Amino acid sequence: MTPSTSQKMNSNYITSLEELNELYGESPEGAIKKEIGYISDQYKKFIESSPFVIIATSGSGGLDCSPRGDPPGFVKVVNKKTLLIPDRRGNNRVDSLSNIIEDPRISLLFLIPGIGETIRINGSAKICVDPDLCNTFSMNGKNPKSIIEVVVGTIYYQCPKALVRSKLWDADSQIERKKLPTTGSILEAITEGKIDGNEYDKAYPNRLKETIY
Repeated sequence: MTPSTSQKMNSNYITSLEELNELYGESPEGAIKKEIGYISDQYKKFIESSPFVIIATSGSGGLDCSPRGDPPGFVKVVNKKTLLIPDRRGNNRVDSLSNIIEDPRISLLFLIPGIGETIRINGSAKICVDPDLCNTFSMNGKNPKSIIEVVVGTIYYQCPKALVRSKLWDADSQIERKKLPTTGSILEAITEGKIDGNEYDKAYPNRLKETIY
């Protein structure tokens, strides 16, 4: 009996943990033991050397993945279980913060220019607006409106394979900005001309300078 089209299609997808485990097998010992429930001194060095972290959150409106960046050390390690991330000015969508209020679960991915390994953290978060604490994160005389306080559940390093394959830090991999659409041209196309792309692009450098902090 020939399998139906539906059966053939389903055979191309993994739909159970048993199938997944059969396909990938067991994780190597190092991949398991690198995961711990606290910020070790070695992991702390990576975090404090990172100028860039990606934050993933979840809420009733859906998932969100958002970048955060500042000079290295902008994420402060308070103790072996807690770190603080200043929430600088952005597009004011507050997607990440809205999600944290609904669902405190959070994931972080730290990157360091030139370094292949990344640091991954899974934990829980809350939003702090203590004025004195916000003042400790002042940049150019401006305080963040809030601080994301993260309690670490698990932390581990990700091996450099993805960054090696992508050649992310190789200078030869860089793409000239002019080869991609400008943000203004994207907005003009999406709004069917209601936003003038050229005017938007022209005004952006000054707007960036004024709103960076």
